[in-house]
Amino acid sequence: MRMIDTTEEAGFSASIDRAVDVLAGRKIAVLTGAGVSTDSGIPDYRGKGAPTRTPMTAQQFLSSADARRRYWVGSHLGWKVFAAAQPNDGHRALADLESAGVANGVITQNVDGLHVRAGSGRVVELHGTMRRVGCLQCGQVFDRRDLAERVEADNPWISLPENVELGPDGDVTPASADGFVVPVCSVCGGTLKPDVVFFGEYIPVEKFREAEQLVHASEALVIAGSSLVVNSGIRLVERARRRRLPVVIVNRGETRADQRAAVKIDGGTTHVLRALADRLPALL
Repeated sequence: MRMIDTTEEAGFSASIDRAVDVLAGRKIAVLTGAGVSTDSGIPDYRGKGAPTRTPMTAQQFLSSADARRRYWVGSHLGWKVFAAAQPNDGHRALADLESAGVANGVITQNVDGLHVRAGSGRVVELHGTMRRVGCLQCGQVFDRRDLAERVEADNPWISLPENVELGPDGDVTPASADGFVVPVCSVCGGTLKPDVVFFGEYIPVEKFREAEQLVHASEALVIAGSSLVVNSGIRLVERARRRRLPVVIVNRGETRADQRAAVKIDGGTTHVLRALADRLPALL
């Protein structure tokens, strides 16, 4: 276990104090990334120790039946672990901030649904959610839990391997996809796809507008657990900059917007978000 000396701890506390000073009395919007969910057992994309990513692109998924089979095996196996993850105190702190009238809502790059399960009322899921699956032909939408039951009924042999390494998107790299029966739409027999933005796809325009509106209705922007490598995040930071909103960043390691932040806290999100939730409501 790494020991934290008193000087480092004092500096961390001072950073939280500065963030409280900047945010006091302001309505805030919050943008979260994968770092918010690491304390729930879901790995980060780019943090230290993060698994190597070989994401399937939208083009691969749509053009190859074999690719879809590989995807659905890994996605189903990962879903069993992914769905069992529980919101951590960072998620709950953001729900508390919204309930107290401090936060206008949460914009998240995550697809794990943990903000919703933690009690946040207004959640803009920029990259979609693993909770739903849609048919690309007829548009029918299915609950992922119901689909998982169908997958297991059609593939009773499938089981979660030991020492599974879960991906940030809730998937597992399968040893083999041989013999797997790919689920299809029960209405029209069409191709099913999780309601998430794949690599090679764009965030729906209306979804990004919703995120912009949340930032526009706020007086400060808090970024938690995102390195802002994905352009959607940095675009929202730019919207905040144009309106001269103070930006507070909480993230382990560097982000693309560190130079634009009024306060940057290099650390885990759970402790910091709880500290903000405990102190900011009294200052509104």
